[in-house]
Amino acid sequence: MGIELELHSGRPARKGSSRDTLLRGSYEHGEALARVLGTLDRHGSGKLGWVDPYGDTLFNEQEAQAARREVAALTQGCADDQQKAALLDLAELLEACEATPGSYLWFMGD
Repeated sequence: MGIELELHSGRPARKGSSRDTLLRGSYEHGEALARVLGTLDRHGSGKLGWVDPYGDTLFNEQEAQAARREVAALTQGCADDQQKAALLDLAELLEACEATPGSYLWFMGD
């Protein structure tokens, strides 16, 4: 199980090609990211708990802003270097999403 990330300039097409809006992708930390996000309560108040490790989840720039605050707390409590690297990558993409009007961060679970 893993979660890949893609930052898009607009809402990505679920059918057909989403490459037209792709700004940046992160594909190397999928398993570590899935492990750390899998520990979160799906019914809690945080945004990252909404990420479906088996499906797709989209965050717009406002949701990315809220989720970015959660990443800092997760990183501090993480002892695994692979998970820390995954969270740092996630934080960069959330920050880029927040700073790019109309953008989306696509969490692609498997």
